[in-house]
Amino acid sequence: MRPHLAILTAALAVSGCSTIDGLPTEKIGDAKLSFANGVPAGTAQLLSDAQIISLALAATGLEPGPHGFHLHTTGKCSAPDFKSAGGHLNPGNQQHGSLNPNGKHLGDLPNLVVGASRSAGTEIDIGPDTTELRDALFDADGTAIVIHAGPDDYQSDPAGDAGSRVACGVLSRSR
Repeated sequence: MRPHLAILTAALAVSGCSTIDGLPTEKIGDAKLSFANGVPAGTAQLLSDAQIISLALAATGLEPGPHGFHLHTTGKCSAPDFKSAGGHLNPGNQQHGSLNPNGKHLGDLPNLVVGASRSAGTEIDIGPDTTELRDALFDADGTAIVIHAGPDDYQSDPAGDAGSRVACGVLSRSR
C-alpha cells in the first residue's frame, strides 16, 4: 500500500502533472460499496499510471480480521446476498487462488485485513494497463467488487471459501 496516494493524487491534479515516480494519478473508475441494508461500506478507485492499473479500496464497518474480496463478473449488487454479482471475474478461464499451481484469475485479490477500528485500506496492482484489461473491467454487464465475511484461502476453486458476501459495489468507468 502506498500510504499517501490520495494526497499525492490530489496534489498532482491541482498542479496538472500526470505522474510522480510512477504513482497512479488517473482515476479510470470507481465504486461505492454498501452492506445489504444499504449502509455505506466504503469506496474503491481504479487508478492508472498508463502502465499499471491499481485498485485502491477503503472500507469501514466490517468485522475485524481478514476478509476475502474479489472482482466479480456482473456489475449488479442486489441485496440481501449480492449473488447478482455472479462469480469471480475470470476472462482467462484460470482457476482460483494465488496458491493454485495453475495460477489465479483476474478477480482474485489479496485478503483485506480489517483492524480493531473496523476499517481497512489497501492498494493492489490489478495488471498492465491494456485495452484487454479495461475491456474486461468495463464490459457490457459491468464488474462488481465484493467483500466476503471470511478470509480467502487462496486455493479453493472457484471462490476461495471466503464465506458469504457482506458488501458490494459496482465499478463505473470515469471516462
